[in-house]
Amino acid sequence: MINIIPAIDIIDGKCVRLTKGDYNQKKEYSASPLDMALRYQDIGIRRLHLVDLDGAKSSSPKNLRVLEEIATRTSLDIEWGGGIKSDEALRDAFNAGANHLIVGSVAVANSDLFARWLDNFGGDHLILGADVADGRVAINGWLEQSELTIEALIDRFRPHGLREVICTDIAKDGMLQGPTFELYSQLQNAYPAQDIIVSGGISCMDDIYRLDEMQLRHVIVGKAIYEGRIALEDIAAVYK
Repeated sequence: MINIIPAIDIIDGKCVRLTKGDYNQKKEYSASPLDMALRYQDIGIRRLHLVDLDGAKSSSPKNLRVLEEIATRTSLDIEWGGGIKSDEALRDAFNAGANHLIVGSVAVANSDLFARWLDNFGGDHLILGADVADGRVAINGWLEQSELTIEALIDRFRPHGLREVICTDIAKDGMLQGPTFELYSQLQNAYPAQDIIVSGGISCMDDIYRLDEMQLRHVIVGKAIYEGRIALEDIAAVYK
């Protein structure tokens, strides 16, 4: 069965969700990031997707206290993204308890640096984050669009041991209308040695089952859980 990775997006230490990556379309939820992480752990989730949205807009992580708290209080395998743009930010996030770091903007703007990080830390610990809009990769919290395609970005880092790619279709993110199935299927077929992690648009368990049938390996789920479209009991049933 496809691995379900719940997402927790953080602004000012709180759980939020954006629509199409728009910071002006923010919805805040009452549960704390730690409370949600503990709930996920209790139902059998093994891996957690944490995004520091404050860090994504700036040059460094801004919510490392949340990361440290979750890493200390749970045994979850944590992937962390947002503001990983320097050696110092990389060290700080690892020291705070991240098992994997998601790098997006740097991979586009300073590909040599990300290649060096991959060489030094390996593909088990670094994940390429590729946020796609209109066929091109967006950076800096989705506020800027590059000229690179996701295929060109993956090809750049394959020789350096790239193993995992989180691909987010910005047009689908937070819309609860289903993911772009064809995009993910094509990417996974084109890059069988890499795990293409689906992100954006998951609306129900049927979306997840369909991705599983298409032999996708990992899927990130966020807003559908917070909005009650997917119950924790549904996810728990997958892990029984």
